[in-house]
Amino acid sequence: MSRIGKKAVPVPAGVKVSVKDNTVHIEGTKGKQSFTFRPEIAVAFDEAEKAIKVTLAAGISEDNRIAKAMWGTTRAHLRNMVEGVTKGYERGLQVIGTGWNANLSGKQLKLLLGYANPIILTVPEGVTVIVDKAIGDTTALKVTGINREAVGQFASKIRLQRPPEPYNGKGVKYLEETIKRKQGKQFGA
Repeated sequence: MSRIGKKAVPVPAGVKVSVKDNTVHIEGTKGKQSFTFRPEIAVAFDEAEKAIKVTLAAGISEDNRIAKAMWGTTRAHLRNMVEGVTKGYERGLQVIGTGWNANLSGKQLKLLLGYANPIILTVPEGVTVIVDKAIGDTTALKVTGINREAVGQFASKIRLQRPPEPYNGKGVKYLEETIKRKQGKQFGA
């Protein structure tokens, strides 16, 4: 029995939900998303309670490991979609290093991270990047969108270009991330 899957997903006012075949369409103030769920799962929208209910499909036993795993996963995806179309998702990044920065021109994000050539990343559809020039050696980036996976994936891709290193603290890090600093070598006695 899935403890997460049993909980209904509350739908706030102003959000439209429709279920057709194996696809759920959710539309809100920020945009619209759709999700195709597996045939082992059944999804129903209860208009009276304003909630999405996820259950196992008829004829599927609770001993089926894949069905149990997809039950909770489907519910989590639907909750993320409802939150995405109402509030949206945001991930903050910070570029730390002398002369290291980020520039945005159209859909191209240009990162100068101490390499000989700049790194150019194309911003995916449905994701917005905002570059703030900050004080000193740091540049702040904000990745926003309605799809949690897309926002997290693109933020991770930016961070992977130059992960933070523990000696000087230079690199691209998440805003909430704390870098454990190391002391380094000591010379002389």
